[in-house]
Amino acid sequence: MKKRIYLWIAVSLVIAGAVSLLASEHPDGYEKAGEQLGFIDRATSILHSPLPDYTIPGVHSWLSSSLAGLIGVAITFFIFLLLGKMAGKRR
Repeated sequence: MKKRIYLWIAVSLVIAGAVSLLASEHPDGYEKAGEQLGFIDRATSILHSPLPDYTIPGVHSWLSSSLAGLIGVAITFFIFLLLGKMAGKRR
């Protein structure tokens, strides 16, 4: 079972680190609509993103989006690991 988990972690890291470089740089539907209708400059957010636009502030290259993808996978993995441990304790 653990071998399968390690395989999925490796696949996730490859997708996040390498395939994320192929992602489109064009805005999504909501952002594009905001630009076309002229209210994108007044848009606000409830939460501040630590990795805005899937990049790491201060790192200007392909490495920035790749690292942001890897960090996202790591954070997601540890959150679900924690949730799994908490659910296991309830039994």
